[in-house]
Amino acid sequence: MKWIELNTLDTLETIANSNSYVIIFKHSTRCPVSSMAKRTFEFESSLIPEETPVYLLDLIKYREISNEIANKWHVRHESPQVLLIKGNQCVYNESHNEIEVAKVVVKMAN
Repeated sequence: MKWIELNTLDTLETIANSNSYVIIFKHSTRCPVSSMAKRTFEFESSLIPEETPVYLLDLIKYREISNEIANKWHVRHESPQVLLIKGNQCVYNESHNEIEVAKVVVKMAN
């Protein structure tokens, strides 16, 4: 799986200006639940269409970006958390043990 590191606030503007689906995975490097969710997500990643950008946000390093994601897309901050973004709208988000690539892909198909 090819992660794109989400490490600048400017990238959020790029994501918001996109007309395509974008996935953001918010990950805490200090949390075992987050590590397990990330591994499972990577294992199932072959289900994600190849052209879909998948961003990884390290919450420990970039808490400010996580806070801006919550504000920009009107979602409650969670960790781990996956968000499916299309422009200025978060069309799906899930956290902890509920994170499944298949659920994200189904939302993309609707």
